[in-house]
This record gives sequence, structure tokens and C-alpha cells, in this order.
Amino acid sequence: MAFSDRELLARLIQCEAGGEGDNGMRAVASVVMNRVNAPGGEYARVGRGSLRNILYQPGQFVCMSETEGGQYNAQNIYNMRPESIHYEIADWAIAGNRLPPLGQALWFFNPFSPNCRQNFPSEVGIFTVRIGDHCFYNPLDAYYET
Repeated sequence: MAFSDRELLARLIQCEAGGEGDNGMRAVASVVMNRVNAPGGEYARVGRGSLRNILYQPGQFVCMSETEGGQYNAQNIYNMRPESIHYEIADWAIAGNRLPPLGQALWFFNPFSPNCRQNFPSEVGIFTVRIGDHCFYNPLDAYYET
């Protein structure tokens, strides 16, 4: 299936944060677009300003993979059926909007616990804010050396 960038982002938003409310979905969309527009580091090299390059970078978003650990991953973008809210948030993020408390966050993850790690991944990102079940991380200067 050939999806537009808008469709891909709407599906990813639904898949990664569909149960996190509007702010949770906006936060995930913000991270994706921060990666697309990263001024340096790995995402600038890999993404080169392309949403598709960011989304399809291996190992980044579980929802972009049809298999995980050799098993079928039912929660993938191809099984999503985005609703108007997912498209609205995709349009909002593509237009350059970002959720203010995130800053330039490049990473998020669900720790499946009440606590967020101080650094993620490794020592190149620092905890910024928790929104719903996800912890968000801004890049440190060390990230730009990756």
C-alpha cells in the first residue's frame, strides 16, 4: 500500500498513542516531526528532512513493524483505521505546531511503571516531561555527536 505522508503519520499517531488523549497524540506527533526537522545528529543524517525516512528507520517505532521478535505484530500501522482526530493532529504537526512542554524532544517510550528514566536512550537524551503513559526526552549536546 502506498500511503501519503499525512496518512502514515495519522496511522502512527493512532497506533502509538491512540489511547493517550489529544495531548498524548500531539506529543508523539511532535517527536516525529522534531526528528524530521532535527538540525543535527542521527535523525538529520537518516531523515534528511523526510517523514518517510524517519518513520521507516529500523528499530524506531514498534508500530512501523509487522513483526517483532519473529512474531506477527498485530498493532502496526497497516491495521489502523485513523479517525478525523488522527488526521487533524497529523495536519497540526506537519504544519509546524508542537506541544510546548516537549521542547525539541526526540524520543518517547512507555516505561510500564510510574517512573521515567533520567536519560534515554543511553546518555544522549534527558527526561523532559511525562504525558499519559509516555516519557519524553530532549537531546543533550552529546546527541549531536551521534
